[in-house]
This record gives sequence, structure tokens and C-alpha cells, in this order.
Amino acid sequence: MQLRESTRRYILIGMVAFIVIGLFVANVLAKGQDEQFANEDLLFQQATQLANEGNFEEASVYINELIKKESESEDVNYLGGLISANVGEMKQASILFQKVLDINPYRVEDPMFMLQFGETLYKVERYEDAKTVLMRCQEAGWVPEDYPNYQAKVADLLSSIENM
Repeated sequence: MQLRESTRRYILIGMVAFIVIGLFVANVLAKGQDEQFANEDLLFQQATQLANEGNFEEASVYINELIKKESESEDVNYLGGLISANVGEMKQASILFQKVLDINPYRVEDPMFMLQFGETLYKVERYEDAKTVLMRCQEAGWVPEDYPNYQAKVADLLSSIENM
């Protein structure tokens, strides 16, 4: 099959036009994605800063907005859990901590996360789950440098569960 010269030109022009249009569309979509990422990063930074300053009520507003947009983010759910716990919303905190663990099962190797999760479960009266988490903390024998009384806290929580 022989193609005439004009047919080849039309095919070439069509291919070039397709590529140019594709690059243009990709560029437009990428700009929108960059703006979305920048907005979400700003929300996360604001929530983190407010939480670090102890302003958990205001941080809660920012993190709740971000959780709606980034519900599958480990960091967003973890910060949301910490903030929720600090404003007394223990049920929400336990849900968010569980989600962190669902997203990243290796978090079971993080001593502070496990203690926070276990304590939150204890406070929402999920005693069997709290006992499981806290037993993991005890069996691992963790003693983080920034929390030398870690094992004493774990033992205290486990004792409270046993005495119920």
C-alpha cells in the first residue's frame, strides 16, 4: 500500500497536533494539582503550628478540613488523632489512630504511637483492644529517650484495665 505525499503530511501534522494538545492539557492539569497541593500543605502546616502552640481548638478546624480532602494520608490522620485527643474527642482520636494503623501497619513498631493509641482506646472504654496494644508495648520493652517513664505508664494503664 502506497501513501501519497499529502496523506503522509496530514498524518504527521495530526500526530504533532495530538502531542501538542496532550502536552497543553497535561500542563493545565498539573498547575491545578500544584495549587491543590500547596493549599493542603498550608492547612497541614497551620494545624501543626497551632497544635505545637497548644491551640488545639483552632488546630481542630484546620485538620478537620484537611481530613475531608486527604482522608488517606497517614500524617494527616495522625495529626488529627493527636489534636482530637487534646480537645477531648477521644472516640474521633481512636478512629483516626486506627486509620493510621490501617494505612501503615508498620506503625506498630512506633513506641509513642502505640502508647497514644492504647491510651486513647482505654479512654473510649475499648479495654480489650487497649490491652492488646499495651501488651505489645510492654513485650517490646520500649523506653524512648524522650519518655523514660514509658514502661511505667504502660504498666499503669494495663493495671487499670486489669482492675476493672
